[in-house]
Amino acid sequence: MLGIDIGGSGIKGAIVNTKTGALLSDRFRIETPKPATPEAVAKVIQEMVTHFNWKKAVGCSFPTTIVDGKCIHSGNLSEKWLHVKVDKLFKKECNLPFYISNDADLAGLAEVSLGAAKKEKGVVIVITIGTGIGSGLFYNGKLIPNLEIGKMLHSNGKIIELYTADSVRKKEGLKLAEWAKRFDNLLEYIRVVYTPSLIVLGGGISKKFDNFKQHLTTDVKVKVAKFKNNAGIIGAAMHAANNSKK
Repeated sequence: MLGIDIGGSGIKGAIVNTKTGALLSDRFRIETPKPATPEAVAKVIQEMVTHFNWKKAVGCSFPTTIVDGKCIHSGNLSEKWLHVKVDKLFKKECNLPFYISNDADLAGLAEVSLGAAKKEKGVVIVITIGTGIGSGLFYNGKLIPNLEIGKMLHSNGKIIELYTADSVRKKEGLKLAEWAKRFDNLLEYIRVVYTPSLIVLGGGISKKFDNFKQHLTTDVKVKVAKFKNNAGIIGAAMHAANNSKK
């Protein structure tokens, strides 16, 4: 199945074996258009589908709250996404069925089904760290959709992703240790509110985990996503495979 992961800086896709999570093609990446309006992103999705010469259903990870294929919040792409039926828009552009869900939820689906959280019981939270902070909540392997930890308030009054996202680290020129101490505040907040048995970290900065883990003080078990920055692609493909059978 073709899985596509839409992010604030790049749109990535690959053909995926949804039983194993293996990529059956090279990953293809296109810069996210600026501004990332619905029309501009739809053109990139069409380019992605053409690149793979894909003729079947497509799964897509999208960086905001999605309910029945519709954006409930505008997210970090463009305010113009609010209330857009993303599945309908992409279907019209590509003439193919699309199955859309929140990016962190789908990254979590891959990790809970096949990756770092496979067979983990209790509460599992998957955190994707990128342009914003995405979050997926699972209980005994079952997704509880559209958790938005990144939109909660920090004690300093800021929305917490405006303090802890990787984009903020880059924008403010923070050293990895400085950023990690901020992120540790978020992990401790998650521990107090949700009492998870496991937190799985994804997104590009997760590749640097060994360089910042010593700055994390939470006593919750933390693992790096098995599929790292491909988790959203794999989860999107799995989402399409699961729903296109219905």
